Amino acid sequence: MNFEPVPRIGSWYQNTIGDAFEVVAQDDEDDTLELQYYDGTVEELDPEAWGSMNPESIEPPEDWSGSMDVSREDSQGPEIVEETTDWMTELDRLDQSLG
Repeated sequence: MNFEPVPRIGSWYQNTIGDAFEVVAQDDEDDTLELQYYDGTVEELDPEAWGSMNPESIEPPEDWSGSMDVSREDSQGPEIVEETTDWMTELDRLDQSLG
């Protein structure tokens, strides 16, 4: 069975009730699609369910972190950079003393 309209993996769509989702996988063997909604919920659909959603292609959301469950604190990295710099410096010193 074929999906109509034809879904594209990585593309964003909106269903009839306004929920935004991305097509993240298609299983040709099982004839299913895997969707991930903006809130992170994952759903598997058959072609009939896909067609009944009347999906409309939309632009990806500007705030990509919604479906990834990433907070603003998680995406800031100055502390990580400082920590990385510290241990990298220590590794460099160790390499120099051994070399």
